[in-house]
Amino acid sequence: MMRFQGEDVFVVTGASSGIGAGVARRLNEDGASVVAIGRNLERLENVKRAAAAPSCFFVELKELAEDIEVLPQYVKTLAAKYGRLRGMVCCAGITELSPLRTLDLVKMRQLFDINYYVPLFMAKGFADRRVNTGAGASFVAIGSIAANLPAKGVITYSGSKAALVTSIRAIAKEFASSGVRFNTVSPSDIETPMTDNIKEIMDQVRHFYPMGFGKPEDVAAMVSFLSSDEARWITGQNYIVDCGSH
Repeated sequence: MMRFQGEDVFVVTGASSGIGAGVARRLNEDGASVVAIGRNLERLENVKRAAAAPSCFFVELKELAEDIEVLPQYVKTLAAKYGRLRGMVCCAGITELSPLRTLDLVKMRQLFDINYYVPLFMAKGFADRRVNTGAGASFVAIGSIAANLPAKGVITYSGSKAALVTSIRAIAKEFASSGVRFNTVSPSDIETPMTDNIKEIMDQVRHFYPMGFGKPEDVAAMVSFLSSDEARWITGQNYIVDCGSH
């Protein structure tokens, strides 16, 4: 049974690879129309070609951190173009190894721009009642288990995700009376192009995963559930997707 209908429009950021691509494909497979946002058009087109229903899969090339303050207006243009939004999933994120002795303020701000400020300003746009479909609409941000259990050397990344999870919980309380829901999903280690950049850390924690590292599809399943009417009474929550290794 399909969770969504073709008129249910979902925006997914970071959809050109990794968790974002997995979420975009899963929502489309579950019946939704998906607007996939990313920075690499070729990769976005590849995700679309692999989608279950490519005719209900649309791509938008966008550098979200370019002008963060106008993102709410950008979200309004998406709603005008594709229809009011049933949901939004913010998956775009970056990570880096940043022990205390190497902290760099410019790099920290760049990471917070993508991991924290972008999803919050996208949420601001989505929360506009002229943009979303009203009660039952769902916003999900991808956090990280690092917000609760940070690894050595990932100071900035852990901080950005902790800030995101806490802020989304506050937003959920603000909009609960309207029926518009806000949640986060915090995976542990997932095999993606992003984690390929921190192989040193992945090798350090590999022994904690008797079931192996997770796949984007494991996160996408939880996101699809939270975005659906099956989760109509769930808001302000942070779901850890993990094989019990932490």
